[in-house]
Amino acid sequence: MQLPLPAIDALARGDLETANRHSPVALTRHFSVDRLAVWKIRSLQLAAAPDDAGWVTGALIDGASGQAVGCAGFHGPPDAVGMVELGYSVDPVFRRSGYARAALELLLARAAGEPDVRTVRATISPDNEASRHLVLQYGFEENGSQWDEEDGPEIIFEVAAGNQSAQHQ
Repeated sequence: MQLPLPAIDALARGDLETANRHSPVALTRHFSVDRLAVWKIRSLQLAAAPDDAGWVTGALIDGASGQAVGCAGFHGPPDAVGMVELGYSVDPVFRRSGYARAALELLLARAAGEPDVRTVRATISPDNEASRHLVLQYGFEENGSQWDEEDGPEIIFEVAAGNQSAQHQ
């Protein structure tokens, strides 16, 4: 679910109370504390490029309860070569319940349905074995590494859009 810009701007300031006044769903502490750097980036991005709003990080909602359980989205629209980078984060309270898999599947389906998207990228910390294992089940292949200013070392994984299928292991 896309969050309104005032909610994103409040999250970028670490102001969960104001973010919740603007959000259609109650956001947890995970949104304001654990993901502060993401919201700062998205707030600046949307100020400069409002049309990116449909692509960037939003709330991951449990369909049954309607509760926000994490964040998911892309870093932005496809670049000049058709690449989008996805990201997801599940509130620690809700982990190990299939939400990361559901987020990944939703993002991959969105990418597959977009004619301008050719490649989907995920960047994962070398010590995040759970995310690494998850993306490998969907056909992602390791394609190098990089240093991220916020997250430190990351391994780059990529898959052709629309060319992934879960090989549940």
